[in-house]
Amino acid sequence: MAELNQSSGKTSGRHTKKMPVRVDLTAMVDLAFLLITFFMLTTSLVKPRAMKLVMPVPGPDGFVSEKTTMTICLGKKNQAMYYLGMADKPLTTPKLTGYGVQIRKVIVDMTKQVYASTGKTMMVIIKPAEHSIYENLVNTLDELNITRVPSYAIAAISPKDIELLKDKGIY
Repeated sequence: MAELNQSSGKTSGRHTKKMPVRVDLTAMVDLAFLLITFFMLTTSLVKPRAMKLVMPVPGPDGFVSEKTTMTICLGKKNQAMYYLGMADKPLTTPKLTGYGVQIRKVIVDMTKQVYASTGKTMMVIIKPAEHSIYENLVNTLDELNITRVPSYAIAAISPKDIELLKDKGIY
């Protein structure tokens, strides 16, 4: 508890000598630490965010033109390979890129190119290789979300894609 000690002091004639007042703040400090601890434990500093994942409904497969399909193959060494079209006969030459701003620029440029040539939105197929890491897949999905690509899919990597990755040295 708070303690207020005041001694009577000594008197010498007309003047009384006043002693200093001492306040014990131990309980106040205890209360402050209890409140800080309580609010630290009950408050979440960063709210978890989840990206919506929409799974296709069962039914017949839809056709997507290879002119509007961009494929991103995730390799090792934090590198990705991308091309327009299918692996057997790519419409653009496969090129390497990094993640973050680099892949974002590639996605934006390819989206503009596809829209200018076909007038349609682009479909992106992400193919992670055996040696790619999960963080790169998440980063790629984040970049697709940031650039607002409406259609994308995660697919198993084909032997032809593995061949292209080996040629680039990132498999």
